[in-house]
Amino acid sequence: MYRNTPPRSTIRLTRRGRLVLIATGAVVAGTAVAVPLLSLRGEGEREPTTLVIPEGWRAGQIYDAVDKALAQPPGTAKKSLAKANLKLPNDAEGNPEGYLFPATYPLERGGRKTTPEALLSFMVDTANKKFNGAPIAAGAQRNALNVYQAVTIASIVQAEAATEADMGKVARVVFNRLERGMPLQMDSTINYALNRSTLRTTGADTKIDSPYNSYQRMGLPPTPIDNPGEAAMRAAINPTPGDWLYFVTVKPGDTRFTNSFEEHRRNVAEFDKNQRNPAAAG
Repeated sequence: MYRNTPPRSTIRLTRRGRLVLIATGAVVAGTAVAVPLLSLRGEGEREPTTLVIPEGWRAGQIYDAVDKALAQPPGTAKKSLAKANLKLPNDAEGNPEGYLFPATYPLERGGRKTTPEALLSFMVDTANKKFNGAPIAAGAQRNALNVYQAVTIASIVQAEAATEADMGKVARVVFNRLERGMPLQMDSTINYALNRSTLRTTGADTKIDSPYNSYQRMGLPPTPIDNPGEAAMRAAINPTPGDWLYFVTVKPGDTRFTNSFEEHRRNVAEFDKNQRNPAAAG
């Protein structure tokens, strides 16, 4: 462990969580529907013909989306994993998290409605095409990573970065901490372990017994924590040069990166003040 690291109980690398479920309306483009936000269709309305998977959704959200899009009982898509024969890397140990690639997928093929296992296979095949090509695979190797590790870093970047412009900096924080033997201390991994999305991580949260507790455990989490898009993948293999070790989104549009723990503490104090008085942060 990096001996110059302040006590873990005093550190908050970031207080930012991605509130992916706040928007309750569907993301609609033509007949494309992002689910689990499907509303009941009125009489005469057309069934959706495509399913949009947004960047950063977790596998559980995608299973729910597939079930609703295909009008299947809840839990059907997850149960279909056993017969889907997904082409996952060995490191995944059958868990498709990180490989359900965000994109728009057809719900019909040859005039027939697709099946959950076929839809999930399509997502994984798309991920393999994106991740195993020369740019990503070579970039991972250049950073002494395998592709699965790069996807895992990209999933953290996807969850933590407030904007696409910040993704490369977040990736650099991950690399800098790994290189220094520091715990990642990413709130997004705690959120994943607790199956939630929040801006608040308590001291008790950081003590949970989970392989995804990056406050207590060193290195990367055992799997990706969501399904990252192409921008996050690019950031994971091409992190922005810098010496940052900490970051926090003080208010919307104001994410601060620093290598100084004391400066980070001041930034977190400002974040806390803004959380208590949201009107002042606007």
